[in-house]
Amino acid sequence: MSNSFVARFVGGSPATVALRLVVVSFVVGFLLDAFGFDPTTLVNDVVRMGRRLVENGFADLRQFGRMLLTGALVVVPVWIVLRLLDAGKGR
Repeated sequence: MSNSFVARFVGGSPATVALRLVVVSFVVGFLLDAFGFDPTTLVNDVVRMGRRLVENGFADLRQFGRMLLTGALVVVPVWIVLRLLDAGKGR
């Protein structure tokens, strides 16, 4: 039962699947090497992309906060004046 679970989980005989993975990994590695990619470059590019996403995301949050404060400088005083005028009408 344990062997059939493993075979179903990996998609066939574990030895056959391991051999297929080795062959496919070698072919993909050969093609990537032919195009000038190596593991260090790929990992560094992924890390750099993640850093850029975080930096740009925080920059966008700062920009959002700046726009919110700019709008609040106009909206809140106008709202207070309107509330005061509305309170004066109720009397």
